[in-house]
Amino acid sequence: MKILYAIQGTGNGHISRAREIVPLLQQYGELDLLVSGTQAEVSLSQPLKYKFHGFSFVFGTKGGVDRWATFKQMDLPQLWRDMHNLPLKDYDLIINDFEPVSAWACRLQKVPSVSLSHQCSFVSKKTPRPNKWNYAEWLFKYYSPTTYHIGFHFERYADFIHTPVIRSEVRNMQTSNKGHYTVYLPAYDDRTLVGHLSKTDAEWHIFSKRQKVPVQEDNVHIYPVNNEEFNKSLASCTGLLTGGGFEGPAEALYLQKKLLMIPMTGQYEQRCNALAASRLGVPVIAEIDDHFSAHLNKWIADDKKIIVNFPDETAQIVDDMVRKYARK
Repeated sequence: MKILYAIQGTGNGHISRAREIVPLLQQYGELDLLVSGTQAEVSLSQPLKYKFHGFSFVFGTKGGVDRWATFKQMDLPQLWRDMHNLPLKDYDLIINDFEPVSAWACRLQKVPSVSLSHQCSFVSKKTPRPNKWNYAEWLFKYYSPTTYHIGFHFERYADFIHTPVIRSEVRNMQTSNKGHYTVYLPAYDDRTLVGHLSKTDAEWHIFSKRQKVPVQEDNVHIYPVNNEEFNKSLASCTGLLTGGGFEGPAEALYLQKKLLMIPMTGQYEQRCNALAASRLGVPVIAEIDDHFSAHLNKWIADDKKIIVNFPDETAQIVDDMVRKYARK
């Protein structure tokens, strides 16, 4: 059996989940990997068959997307060529984690594909989102369209939605509480974060997309994004301060760490994720502003734990997917 697994390369969550799923898929036959996007620091240990520029956004420094930088790094003619030139007919199963090149190539070549992603959970109207409709609903529908859907979210909002894929390295962690807080807020400038965090009595570990070497300023440590170091910090922290992503908050909840979420400005999916997390009891802040210090100190003082049930079902999900959707 020939399998293609296409993965979105914006952010680190998609690649992190793929690191868990790739070894499982390799048990079923010959696996080719495709990644498109330009904003991930985490990589796969297996070689890629295809690497495309894709279509992705660039993180800003004030809480949102850097629209000008995003526009400048777009290459729509190349995206068009990649969609039309990607050979797919020989694959027995094409799996897609919110990756547009292969999704549209499948549609153009009339080849079925299956979503294995967090984003496809929004196919269900029961998946939490703000009451006011947002044009980003079109992105959920048309950015990476597939034939079939297997989704992941904090809760099982529909039959095709499963609880998060928690990496084995996280499930097997020896956890502790050394008193520090782990921070991953790539849409905010390091100086902005240091300015607020240094005013508290807590110790902070910021993982930064912009920092090349570790530095320390008073009670704030800044590290380059690194999977092993981040895992080490998360395993021994009191809590995680992060954006409105999915994988990072899911792992913090699984480890029973305190969690505070600040969804990116203008990023609809992150607002949806934050809303879903808030229904579990996770505190959410709209932005870092003059009131941030008060929110932060309130969170630090709060010892409430949120208990979730994220069973290890990944191998069974992959097996069911292969049996149901493989063409041979």
